[in-house]
Amino acid sequence: MMRKKRKRGASSGPCRSHGQGPATAPAPPPSPEPTRPAWTGMGLRAASSCAAAASAAAAGAEQRRRPRICPPPLALLLLLLLSLGLLHAGDCQQPAQCRIQKCTTDFVSLTSHLNSAVDGFDSEFCKALRAYAGCTQRTSKACRGNLVYHSAVLGISDLMSQRNCSKDGPTSSTNPEVTHDPCNYHSHAGAREHRGGDQNPPSYLFCGLFGDPHLRTFKDHFQTCKVEGAWPLIDNNYLSVQVTNPVVPGSSATATNKITIIFKAHRECTDQKVYQAVTDDLPAAFVDGSTSGGDGDTKSLRIVERESGRYVEMHARYIGTTVFVRQLGRYLTLAIRMPEDLAMSYEESQDLQLCVNGCPLGERIDDGQGQVSAILGHSLPRTSSAPAWPGYTLETANAQCHEKMPVKDIYFQSCVFDLLTTGDANFTAAAHSALEDVAALHPRKERWHIFPSSGHRAPPGGSHLSLCLGLLCLMLSVFL
Repeated sequence: MMRKKRKRGASSGPCRSHGQGPATAPAPPPSPEPTRPAWTGMGLRAASSCAAAASAAAAGAEQRRRPRICPPPLALLLLLLLSLGLLHAGDCQQPAQCRIQKCTTDFVSLTSHLNSAVDGFDSEFCKALRAYAGCTQRTSKACRGNLVYHSAVLGISDLMSQRNCSKDGPTSSTNPEVTHDPCNYHSHAGAREHRGGDQNPPSYLFCGLFGDPHLRTFKDHFQTCKVEGAWPLIDNNYLSVQVTNPVVPGSSATATNKITIIFKAHRECTDQKVYQAVTDDLPAAFVDGSTSGGDGDTKSLRIVERESGRYVEMHARYIGTTVFVRQLGRYLTLAIRMPEDLAMSYEESQDLQLCVNGCPLGERIDDGQGQVSAILGHSLPRTSSAPAWPGYTLETANAQCHEKMPVKDIYFQSCVFDLLTTGDANFTAAAHSALEDVAALHPRKERWHIFPSSGHRAPPGGSHLSLCLGLLCLMLSVFL
């Protein structure tokens, strides 16, 4: 009986790992001689004393109470190391991501609303450039060898040289909430877009008046009007503009000799400011003698004189509006750029606005589509007391206007019309300056030039082309 117990207690099986089998006794202590399985037959080992047997049994019981864990196999160890490595793969195993696209996107968002004609453009553009440069520096290590990154770095350097931007100075923040300025329309418009209130950047409108007078409305409709006397161009909740048009001496034409502009009070940004210009008096100040409105170093409203007595600009940051006023000859011209949401903010009683709805039908002297009758070969609007102006025929007027306006658009036609109706060569400069103001303030370059409707005068070959296109469509409809 003793031998059978000893056999079970002294057998050396595999050590317990993670299996479910019973625990076994440990192997004998190492000895200089190679170990062999215990001999259970008759011999010297079979004659072990009872004390040795009891000691082995106690050791087996202790091992059963605290099983021995074998070292994990190699595959399990590799799996453990791999799992630990994956936890830090973003930090150690993979290279940092090149973020040049994010830098470029931020730069575009900071500059998309800027207009080179608006006061303060250079300062804001340089801030955005410095922010762009800083972003590229932070991602330079991850963008080594990236052609887009190196192209951006070269482009930033060129733009900073062109705009005379210093490398040191304030930078724009990509978070509109941080730079929010209640008296900067561009700032809070960008903040609304960032919060998701507006998915598109603010839209701007243009209105201009010059010459006899010729009106370009917010909807890009072009009209030639009489509108003798005082008429409102704009009358909304933020701005009022009124023009006065007397009859040009010796002609039936009218032209603008007085402009009154009222910037209405706007919370903490500015008090009400009134500007008034008349012929030979184009001041560089408001009627109260001030040249700006608002507090702080960066004024929310200011006047800038570009040419003494001839050309002034007004920049209203708090409503994102720019106004140009010029004197050419004896008469004045006007050009305005204003955000659409503010330009269309008015009451029902303020519906008489030439920039919004155009001239009343009874005040128009063109065909309603901006085509001046003189250019189209119709009779000129003259009174019996208005003789033909000597020295200007249709050919000579065309030649003089073509010198400054090579594109024969509606501004060219207006120039010719004014020369024929007034004989005043200054109207040529007025039409040319009006087109320059369009290029400076109109938000959409593809709409700068307006051409007459083809309904009155088709271009050479136009009818033949239309006929061919019509026949082609007919053939396609038959065979398809």
